[in-house]
Amino acid sequence: MRIISGKYAKRNLFTLKSRKTRPTSDKVKESLFNSLGQFFNGGEVLDLYAGSGALGIEAVSRGYSHATLVDINYAAVEIIKKNVALTKEEDKFSVFKMPSKVALKKFAESGKKFDLVFLDPPYAKQKMKSDMIEMLNNNLLNERAIVVAETDDQTILPEIAGFTLIKDHHLGKTIVRIYRKD
Repeated sequence: MRIISGKYAKRNLFTLKSRKTRPTSDKVKESLFNSLGQFFNGGEVLDLYAGSGALGIEAVSRGYSHATLVDINYAAVEIIKKNVALTKEEDKFSVFKMPSKVALKKFAESGKKFDLVFLDPPYAKQKMKSDMIEMLNNNLLNERAIVVAETDDQTILPEIAGFTLIKDHHLGKTIVRIYRKD
C-alpha cells in the first residue's frame, strides 16, 4: 500500500498484519479520490477508524491542511504513527487511540469541525449510521462536509437524515458511498 498522489506520492505505507483490519486497496483509494476531486485547498479531515492512516494521509498529501486519525487498536495506532512519520510533517496529523464514540464526544467538547470524514468501521451498518447522526447532533461537520462510507458489497445503508447520498461506487466487493451534509 502506498500514497498515490500529491506531495507524499509513491511513499510505501506500513500496514497491520491482521485479519481484523481491511486496508483500503490502492485501486479503491484512487477511484475514491478521483470522485472527490484530485487535489484540495485546505480543510480538516477525520478518519474515525483509521487502521493504517492511509486515507487521512492521502487527503493531506492532496492538499487538506490537517488529518485527525482515530483507532481503538493499539497496534493500528502504532502503525499510524509510523506512517505519519514518513510524511516528515507530523504537525499536520493528530493521532488518537480511543473508541469512536469517545473521540466524537472529545471533538465536540473541543469545538472541532471537519470537512471530510472517512468511515470504515467493523459492523458497518450500525456504526456508520450512529456515527453520522452523532456528528450532526454534536455539530462536528462544517457546511457541505463530505462523509465517505466504505463497506463490503453485502451491507445496505439506510437513508440518513441530514445527509444526501451523492455518489455510490461499486468496486469489486467494496462499496464506497459519498454523502454530503445537507
